[in-house]
Amino acid sequence: MTYVNPRVCLVGCAVAASVLLLTSCTSDDGKGKAKDSSPPSAPSTSATATGPSEEKITEQAQAALVDVQSGKFVASGAERVTDGVHTEIILSKGKSYKLNLVCIGSGGAQLSFTPTSTGSKATIPCDQALVQQRITGHGSVRIDVDGAKGATGVIAWQLDAV
Repeated sequence: MTYVNPRVCLVGCAVAASVLLLTSCTSDDGKGKAKDSSPPSAPSTSATATGPSEEKITEQAQAALVDVQSGKFVASGAERVTDGVHTEIILSKGKSYKLNLVCIGSGGAQLSFTPTSTGSKATIPCDQALVQQRITGHGSVRIDVDGAKGATGVIAWQLDAV
């Protein structure tokens, strides 16, 4: 009589079931499906969609900042314009920093700081133009970039100590 370890049998069954489920989910021969009389719908372009185009735009925005590093790197990020940039960073009091921003898309966004003496409010156009601003550290600093109504795209930012 041959002894089969129950664990080996269970693992084998799980693997076989996974393969069958994966195959059935990915193969479609069109049998058994009713024809749809409506034309195929266009892909969604909502602000919450995360498709290859959004990834490509994010990469473009981040690449635009690589060449403008103007000192010691402190922090960076990229966000959808609709989500905005909302970050709080501890900066050395009295030291100078350079904030670089690029927005790729349409519309624009508003840059603001807390405390307000950190830097000036500014409008960021979503036209791939680089916006730079020198700011002063005040300990805890909040950087906010809020998209204008109807604005879309990606905002990339980078903060360097100068």
